[in-house]
Amino acid sequence: MERELANVLQTTGVSSARFEQGLEQLQTAGRGRFRRLWGYYANPMRVTQDQGGASDRPYRQAQEWGVPSRITGYRAGLDPLCDGTLSTSARKEVVIENDIAWRIDTQVDYLFGNPPMIHSLAPDPARRLAIETLLAAILDRNGGAQLLQQIALIGAVYGFADVAVTLDTSGDFGSAADSDTGNVDTARLVQIQVVEPARAVPLLDEQDVTRIVAYAQTYDVAADKVTGLFAGLLGIGRQTSRVVELWTPHGWWRWKDQELVATGGNTLGRVPVVHIQNTAMPFAYGGNSDVEPLIPLQDELNTRLSDRAHRIAMQSFRMYLGKNLEGFKANPPAPGRIWETTNPNAQIIELGGEASSASEQAHIADVREAIDKISGVPPVAAGAIRNRVGNLTSAAALRITLMSLLARTERKRALYGEGLCHICELALAWLDHAGLFITLPEERGVELHWHSPLPENDAEKLAEAKQKLDLGVGKEVVLKELGY
Repeated sequence: MERELANVLQTTGVSSARFEQGLEQLQTAGRGRFRRLWGYYANPMRVTQDQGGASDRPYRQAQEWGVPSRITGYRAGLDPLCDGTLSTSARKEVVIENDIAWRIDTQVDYLFGNPPMIHSLAPDPARRLAIETLLAAILDRNGGAQLLQQIALIGAVYGFADVAVTLDTSGDFGSAADSDTGNVDTARLVQIQVVEPARAVPLLDEQDVTRIVAYAQTYDVAADKVTGLFAGLLGIGRQTSRVVELWTPHGWWRWKDQELVATGGNTLGRVPVVHIQNTAMPFAYGGNSDVEPLIPLQDELNTRLSDRAHRIAMQSFRMYLGKNLEGFKANPPAPGRIWETTNPNAQIIELGGEASSASEQAHIADVREAIDKISGVPPVAAGAIRNRVGNLTSAAALRITLMSLLARTERKRALYGEGLCHICELALAWLDHAGLFITLPEERGVELHWHSPLPENDAEKLAEAKQKLDLGVGKEVVLKELGY
């Protein structure tokens, strides 16, 4: 494998040492960081055996990784999805309120909750219709709105999303080929796949970090050595095999346990991978993750909520200490119960009772407000209206209230929209090189028309459209703005 890999990389100007360095960085620091980001978003739950303490909940959550061991009873390791070592502290009430997931989901909803309309820039109307029909079928066959939301979610969590656009060359093209009208059956040959960041090893140009000269994926698969109907179910003979896939402008190769198992050509002459930054970050391959800056504040919120829960558990119920009272243990305090004694030193002392802490409540509120500022997603964006925030029936009031989220959505639309246009261009280029749907380079351009993320009054929109038509705005432009 090493000799073959070196020969392949030599054509791209990338040394084997750079490739091995990228693999090592992914397997050491890269995958650990990606697992933490996903753990804080999804906050998966693991069933465990309770080790004793005040809390008897038989599970752990990923966000407990950032909560102090005096609360969790564990010293966290490097992986938030695995338990650490036991500490000397007993486990107390652990409260996890995932303020990250609903904010990320809200951002995805505002970005791709209503997918944009794709319009071809081909000069001929008939060609425009054929291209738009074909592109709609390609996206629909690859998941449609679900695909776009997955791209947005991966980008928001990890900071970037890589999308591979390939052509299935295993079947017969004869029944699908229609180079004049763009037969919709041709769409099934184009495959759009979101690359898991924990698998990706991009090899970049040393002079331009935004240019991909080669792209590799590495992952482990389970292999069966024992054949039989129940071998896979019983786990007999299963072992892990390392798979490495490499794309270059000249072809692709797949190795399994350092053995070349498949190879093919690349008629495009470029790497068919679309890289999308979540937010623009110059001089870097990956963009900014929406999860990473929220992790310290999420840890602080979970810590304070857990401390409050422990305080409430210790103080919310009242305790009574009876001194010099006969039969007090046999007859504990209860409604309507009194005690009689001739001992002048007898008394009942009341302990406990919940005492509110204004500073604690203010601190928790300040942490939540800081999360709102950093994420740009206020609770009202998800429909949680706790206080009066003005006349929300006005579009202007809504825009002012959601100004930060709308501005962030517009920035993301520019980046994700450019990536979606590139995906469409790659799909048309693949079909053109395969002779299935012939297009000129100038016919592969598309433009996107986005829907408003805010609720709108249809009557007002139609009245505005009529006024634009009266002013001489083109009918086609007005219809696109209306979403037709």
